[in-house]
Amino acid sequence: MTDHTQEDPDAALMPRVADGDSAAFRLLVDRHADRLLGFAQRMLGDRATAEDVVQDTYLSLWRKAGDWTPQARVSTWLYRVARNAALDRLRRLKPTVDPDDVTLIDSGPAPDRRLHDEATAGKVRAALDALPERQRAAIVLVHYEGLSGADASAALDISVEALESLLARGRRSLRQALEGQRAELLGETR
Repeated sequence: MTDHTQEDPDAALMPRVADGDSAAFRLLVDRHADRLLGFAQRMLGDRATAEDVVQDTYLSLWRKAGDWTPQARVSTWLYRVARNAALDRLRRLKPTVDPDDVTLIDSGPAPDRRLHDEATAGKVRAALDALPERQRAAIVLVHYEGLSGADASAALDISVEALESLLARGRRSLRQALEGQRAELLGETR
């Protein structure tokens, strides 16, 4: 793996956090909290549980900052910790979240599309929830969080080739689960 200290603005903060520098810790929290919360919420389907996962992630950061090595970006390391915490919660919480109970923030253009958008989001969420955990995590990291293949594979602690395989299987499963609903999901009329 490569040394990310030159390209990672967070790398310089980690030794400071390891030394107990609360200002450096706060800066890392401010930089990553929203994205980690979004990631955890997509993994879990529940905001309150996702907030707990993010808290656990930052507690791990505070306690284990000295263990971080520059082979991975700090953000990648945080995603890995958050993913593991989310998977632990999922294993403890099973049954899955009812997609009808998931509230997504709607920044859509027209209020009259809200019901359609919520129904579409529910169907996609249900299909995403039905994926195996590793496929779901790969899809969320790459397509929802915008991580590169290298960063997503590092967050999942797998090779880039294994990530690509998970993505391909996950996309195929999503396509099959949503097959026949394309026009409806896209709001197309016949």
